[in-house]
Amino acid sequence: MTVHHFIPSIYYTTFGSHPPALRIADGDTVITTTLDAWGMDFQGRQVMPKGNPQSGPFYIEGAEPGDTLAVHLDHLAPNRRTGFSLTVVAPNVVVPEALSYLPARRQADWRIDPASQTAALASDFPALPAITLPLNPMLGCLGVAPAGGQAISTATSGDYGGNMDYRGFVAGVTVYFPVFVPGALLFMGDGHAVQGDGEVVGTGIETSFEVTFTVHLLKGKSIQRPRGENRDDIFTVGNARPLELGVQLATTDMLIWLYEDYGLDGEAASTLLGMCGHYDVGNIYDPAFTMVCRLSKKYLPKRRESPQ
Repeated sequence: MTVHHFIPSIYYTTFGSHPPALRIADGDTVITTTLDAWGMDFQGRQVMPKGNPQSGPFYIEGAEPGDTLAVHLDHLAPNRRTGFSLTVVAPNVVVPEALSYLPARRQADWRIDPASQTAALASDFPALPAITLPLNPMLGCLGVAPAGGQAISTATSGDYGGNMDYRGFVAGVTVYFPVFVPGALLFMGDGHAVQGDGEVVGTGIETSFEVTFTVHLLKGKSIQRPRGENRDDIFTVGNARPLELGVQLATTDMLIWLYEDYGLDGEAASTLLGMCGHYDVGNIYDPAFTMVCRLSKKYLPKRRESPQ
């Protein structure tokens, strides 16, 4: 189990079967950095065009289609003191009649203070008092290469992960991905210092990140789309459009997880989900929406198969 200190020099704006940036093994840890969504680094220099440029891909030795890749997010933090956001909600999150009332959107600037772990609004909003928010660093983009030689824009998401913008992708979470290509080819980027549910303005507080993660390979364990867990919950992710399809995918995958790993039958799994389930909105701004189905571990029987 090796710790790799990796400084990216090439970034990608698609999730695809690109040449590996680094080869790592099951159990290895990587300490690396990411650019912000507009291609700026920790010094605020523009080193890539806008479009969620990704660090990676990281090739995991021994990963083959049909396996599952477990990615534990050990540490996430902004690595510069500035960030930005956009200021007006997306047209698709309001009724059409409201569009004429929305102003032109602009960029808002934020000051990030690592000592106090806060972000303070630096732009002038005459109608809004000074606002300071606690940091909640999360990765907006995280995923593996899709099947079939596809290269899919980092603007969207799918069964491979991608631009999910789920504010639950924070340090301490383990995210599970299906492996579609040899080596899995893991990508990550689009760090947000803070973001509300849905990414309704099209951004969080966008900034560059330092990231530490550890990978484990679950050989022969097959899943259909991203899953995750933290200390308290398990969750499944549906990336699709319309939003209803995202709900269906996430719910179906949760039922399958409860059947396969917890030994519940259809009636027990449905009852548990019906009384104790939660749904979180990930992204409702990008071409594919993200819905998350979440269930507390305290209601679950012992797992048949312990995670890595």
